[in-house]
Amino acid sequence: MTQALNTEEQSKDRYFQELAKTAEAMIEDHGKDFATGALILAAQWIAQGRLGKHEDAMH
Repeated sequence: MTQALNTEEQSKDRYFQELAKTAEAMIEDHGKDFATGALILAAQWIAQGRLGKHEDAMH
C-alpha cells in the first residue's frame, strides 16, 4: 500500500530531486571530492546561519 504524500512532503521531495540533479552535475564536472566538499560546506553555512533565513539553529 502506497500512501500519498502531503503538500509539504511533495515540496521536500522536489527539493531532494533538485539537490540530486545538482550533485550529479557537480560530480560529472568536478568529481566526487568537489561535490562532497561543496555540499558539506553548504550544510555548515546553513547550520551557522550564513545561508537562508537567519533563524536560531536551536529549537
